[in-house]
Amino acid sequence: MTAPESGLHVIPTQTKEWGAAFALLPIAATLGFYALPASLQEQTLVLFAPQIVAYLALGLWATRNGNIASRLGLGKRNFRGGLRWGLLTGLLLGCLNTFVILSVYPHLGYDINFLKTTPHGRLPFLVMVPWFICGIAFFVELNFRGLLLGRLATLESRLWRSGVAQRFSPLALIASSLIFAFDPFMVNTFQDLHWIAVWDGLIWGIIWLRTRNLYVTIVAHAIEVIVMYSSVKFALS
Repeated sequence: MTAPESGLHVIPTQTKEWGAAFALLPIAATLGFYALPASLQEQTLVLFAPQIVAYLALGLWATRNGNIASRLGLGKRNFRGGLRWGLLTGLLLGCLNTFVILSVYPHLGYDINFLKTTPHGRLPFLVMVPWFICGIAFFVELNFRGLLLGRLATLESRLWRSGVAQRFSPLALIASSLIFAFDPFMVNTFQDLHWIAVWDGLIWGIIWLRTRNLYVTIVAHAIEVIVMYSSVKFALS
């Protein structure tokens, strides 16, 4: 079954895009963070600097291009298919990652009780679910899949003659997944659990590259985190 037949409308490749290199700015900011002394890394503003740079880069890129919604994968035609496939993907990943967090990590000797003291863990349940989680999912996917992966894929497409390589952009996929998983706030908040974000980033990235539909990854991200958050909060209460 092809993507359009399943309700995932693939956006035609854009002919021209200006400012795709702005996506390199948050990568540089992330790498620069890890080059700083530990005392500076603990500063809140420094911790969030890569994400701040990313949204500034997104704004700069948006001023240089037209059809922003389509380029990001937020076209109106994508919405219905994005809900359907995002829900399915989110449920599957949510169940898998919940099992990893509650069973695999403790079995390996990791203590997950620190999750109760994270900013997310301290917020009231009805604030996190669904409002805060959905907001986080939207902005994170706009950043890491819409801007970072999408623009890196545009840059990488100039390197390959193969249509398959251009479409699946392996370098952009790997780079965006690693930057996502090693985002300073992610690492600081979730400690060793941040490694889960590597395969999340790869799966969501493959979906975005295949469908050019950001609604899928937004919904999948939100549903997955709601499943994990609810299950872990209940298990640790």
